[in-house]
Amino acid sequence: MIPMKISREEKVKILERIKTYFEEERSETIGDLAAEELLDVVARELGPHIYNRAIYDARQMVIERFAQLDEDLYTLERPTRTR
Repeated sequence: MIPMKISREEKVKILERIKTYFEEERSETIGDLAAEELLDVVARELGPHIYNRAIYDARQMVIERFAQLDEDLYTLERPTRTR
């Protein structure tokens, strides 16, 4: 799988959220390195599962939309005379 690419600004925000979570929810203080290592592990271990689920959900949505589009196209058909 292609590694997830996030901007430096996004990464800084995510790391701050991780550190805030540990501080508020666990009453633990972690540094930048620990937060970055945790982010890397989560991205590596959970990222593919989350990505695959997103692809599955998108696929289902596309299937539903095409089914609706197919129905809409049938409603546009004009009657024809048969002899």
